[in-house]
This record gives sequence, C-alpha cells and structure tokens, in this order.
Amino acid sequence: MSSMIDANAQHGEPQDTPGMAAQRQEPQPQGGYTETARDQDFYAVIPAGGTGTRLWPLSREAKPKFLYDLLGQGRTLIQSTYDRLERVAGEGHVTVSTGWRHVAAIREQLPQLAAEDMFAEPVPRDSTAAICLAAAVLARRHGERVVVGSFAADHVIRGASSFARAVREAVATARAGYVTTIGIAASRPSTAFGYIHQGRSLAADVPEAPSARLVERFVEKPDAATAQAYLSTGEYRWNAGMFVMRADVLLAHLREYKPRMYDAISAIADAYLVGADAVDEAMATHWSGIEKIAFDYAVAEPLSVQGGVAMIPGDFGWDDIGDFNSVAALLPSANAQNIKILGDRECVSYIDSAGDVVVPAAGRTIALLGVNDMVVVDTPDALLVAPRARSQEVKNMVAHLRQEGRDELL
Repeated sequence: MSSMIDANAQHGEPQDTPGMAAQRQEPQPQGGYTETARDQDFYAVIPAGGTGTRLWPLSREAKPKFLYDLLGQGRTLIQSTYDRLERVAGEGHVTVSTGWRHVAAIREQLPQLAAEDMFAEPVPRDSTAAICLAAAVLARRHGERVVVGSFAADHVIRGASSFARAVREAVATARAGYVTTIGIAASRPSTAFGYIHQGRSLAADVPEAPSARLVERFVEKPDAATAQAYLSTGEYRWNAGMFVMRADVLLAHLREYKPRMYDAISAIADAYLVGADAVDEAMATHWSGIEKIAFDYAVAEPLSVQGGVAMIPGDFGWDDIGDFNSVAALLPSANAQNIKILGDRECVSYIDSAGDVVVPAAGRTIALLGVNDMVVVDTPDALLVAPRARSQEVKNMVAHLRQEGRDELL
C-alpha cells in the first residue's frame, strides 16, 4: 500500500522529532508568519459531524446544529467557521469533512467550497478517521509536510485577531514537528469540558511561537472540586479539540498507534488521486471497518506522554454550543425577566414568566403563563418542554425515543 511516509521509511529516513525539526527550520522574517507561507502550506479542515442530541428537537440527524444560525446573526455555525478559517488560511485552503447525507446542505450553505475540498463519509467514524483522511489526501495533493488544522464546525469564537494569532503560532509550532492544540482560558471551574495541563515554555525551541507550551497531559471532564483545583493553579486550560500538525507527523503517529486505521486511510487517500469511482470503491471496502475513536484518545493523549504535543494559549472568546443553556448564554434577553428567544419574537407571548429559553420553530404562537426557567422548543413534528437545569439530559430523551422506535423524530 503506497504512501509518501512509507516511501521515506523504505529509504531509511527517520521521522522528525520536535527537536530535530526545530533545528532544521529555515529562518523566518520578523514575526515568523508571512502571507506567502500561509498560502503555501496551511490547510484548515472542518469536521462537521454529530447530531447535537442535547439540542433536540431543533438539531436532528438529517439537519445537525452546525447547519443552524443559533445566534440569530444571519450565518449558520458552519458558515461562520468557514469564514473565520478562510481569513487565516486563505482562499481554497479550507476543507470540510462530513457525512454523505449532509453534503448537499453544506454545499448549499458554502457554495464557494470546491467539490474536491469536501470529504464525504458513508457512516460516522469519529474525529480520528475524519481528520486523518483529510490530512492524508492533502498530503498527496500538496506534499507530505503540509500543515493541517482541525476546527469543529459548531464552535462560537469571538475575537478574530486573537484567534488568527493563536492559529498562526500553532502553525509555526506544527512546522517544528509538534502536534499542536489551542487551549482555551478557563473562565470558570466547568465540569463540561476536558482540560489541558500545560508544561514548560517552548519559546526557545520555536521562536516563531513565543507563547507555545509543552502539554503535560490531557485530563477528562472533572468533578466540581477538581475543576476548581485546576482553575486555582493557573496551569490548566479547556480542551476545545483544535489541533494543528504537519500531515507527515500526524500520519506517522497514526501508523504507530493505530496501524490498521493507517492502512485503511492510506488506501482511501490513494483512491482520491484516481477518481470518484475509485474513492467509492475504497470507501466501500475500508471505511466501515475503521475504528470509531476520538482524536484525543487515539493520538493526542498517548503522544502527550511522549512529549510530542504542544499548546498555544487561546485568549479569545470561545463557546461550545452543547445544549439550550449554552445557546441562551449567547442570546440577548427579550425582556427584563431574562427570557431568551431563538427565532421570531412575535411568536412568543408571556405573562408572569422568567428565565425561559424559547425556540418557536413551528411558526405558531407559544404562550407562557407562570412558566419559569424552562426550555420550550416547538418544531412542526415535536415539542420539547424541560427545566433549564436539565438541559444536558435532553440527549436522554433522544435515546428514549430511539428505544421506542421513533426514528422519524431523530
């Protein structure tokens, strides 16, 4: 099975370690990141998967949350993500990885996206397969040392210049051979996010990324006491799942940690150089057998133990819209009683009600009388009514409906 990394191995050429790569870097202009360098070697990948079950019945398998404008700003989440990344990576340097059933909707929302920049999957296989396939194809098209960055389709980011600065430092650190993540400043002791424990500075190793730090380890979502302890040390940041790395470095680690996945990804990536029929055949042969595993577990966590993961502090506003409470936090209040409305305000009428989150997506009037701190989501075929305090549990209702065989609602 052919690949550019295999060719290097056959000729006895060692893979770069972070230290070796840093020593061999060519001198960069002051500031370390030029428009020319950006246009040449950095490609952004947007994994657009998942169904957003905590946002049911608005988010469905057929139309996930990234296809919605959840902030009422005139751009859906994936459109905003594309816009943000194109400003950093450049035109023609943003790709999307998604399921077959979402290709048409994404093309409608992103008509500027070239057909060859859409990587479509027949069935979900989580983030490792999505990211590594895109990296493998981009390596074959543009060279094995191309830098690939993965950024989720459903995040909300405020502070475009700060985001761009963090990504550019991450690209510089990736060029030095590190798998690089962007850690978000923890503004509160949240139990909803995983954390990154930052280590020593890498500024001496990567002068173009003065804020780069080594990652000591990734930690799972903690309990409240542990989250508070993390916050008090100042050494932990939220893990937002943003990763930037050279394609050859990533694929070498994939071959080390997940050799069967590496072989399957390589076969499919080779087919992309042949044509659509070859891709379909390779997908039918290999894709369904690929292990379903998140990138953190497959690559980032084991590599961090070996000192191969770096982190750039992301000092910009960031939100992962996971449930209706997080949607509410980003919406303006409709009245002094802090009612939040996603959609047409004329469809919501209220008396003696406060603190509610209302989504009038069915186009009919929702009347609230003495209703406090509730989530009310009205769609043409399903109505959700739940306490805001149980927003995270909406996914349990989706699982319950699935058990009842109500797949038409999912």
